[in-house]
Amino acid sequence: MRKAVWLLCIILLNLSLVFAADFPTKPITYVICFDPGGESDITARIQQPYLEKVLGVPVVITYKPGGGGATGWSELVNRATPDGYSVYGTNLPHIILQPIQGGVPYKTEQIENIYFFQTTPCTLVVPIDSPIKSFDDFLKMAKGKKSVLIGGSGQPSANSFATLRLAKVAGLNLTYIPFTGTGTAVPALLGGNVDALMTYTTVSVQYKDKLRTIAVATEQRVPFLPDVPTFREFGYDVVEKAFRGVAVPPGTPAEIKRILGAAFAEVNKNPEVRSKMEELGFVLEDYNEAQAKELVAKLIPYYKELWDETQKMGK
Repeated sequence: MRKAVWLLCIILLNLSLVFAADFPTKPITYVICFDPGGESDITARIQQPYLEKVLGVPVVITYKPGGGGATGWSELVNRATPDGYSVYGTNLPHIILQPIQGGVPYKTEQIENIYFFQTTPCTLVVPIDSPIKSFDDFLKMAKGKKSVLIGGSGQPSANSFATLRLAKVAGLNLTYIPFTGTGTAVPALLGGNVDALMTYTTVSVQYKDKLRTIAVATEQRVPFLPDVPTFREFGYDVVEKAFRGVAVPPGTPAEIKRILGAAFAEVNKNPEVRSKMEELGFVLEDYNEAQAKELVAKLIPYYKELWDETQKMGK
């Protein structure tokens, strides 16, 4: 019996290696689980021609928006064919928070991330003509008001959690106001509807003529915002960012995952790609499949704790 099982495993392994040896031979679909024009889409558009060169086949970008990414990730887990010809963009903390909240037909652990290639750290911004010129000015303003309105994209999100964390460690009364995205958040700030935004480095770069970035939620300063101090420089342990990567359907052969992961890694190391990404405010990351799995496992309890805190504050 054991010999038969052993032989079957050898046969299946050989078949998967033969299959992978011919991979890829046709176009690969790169599914973005959000609307066109967002950070995930921008990243994929930069990667596309370089992926095609590395893999030797066309890479076709399509969109499956809805439910903050849940529509696409549900398809990824439950209906997509595990042959390597469909890859899906993923986002942290979304793929962790949605199962925690419930109501989605997938679990975080079912999403097989093969690579995380960039992050957008959170930043605290005010209008360029604001009397607040620094984070110290912001603290003085915040401590002098009963409540400070901080806008951001989504709830829960990296922006909302960074705001929650800042309020907790700095002893501030911050009220988070969620917006559907940058398109509504930035005008709200410029119109005086909120006191500041907790947003992303991409927004800080894109709107540098309209917004002043006074702090960034990273361990160290980011190269493209060299004059912006981190929250840690002021003594506040606020580190929060959104990760973006790519996943394949459950059951995809290991060798095919290796080929795809290696392709994204090679593209991510391309100087032209790195330059284009950093010009737009992305921070390049390099998490292979094993490292991505470790990262997600580490972040699940972290976001569960933050989510529970958010729920308590809402009661």
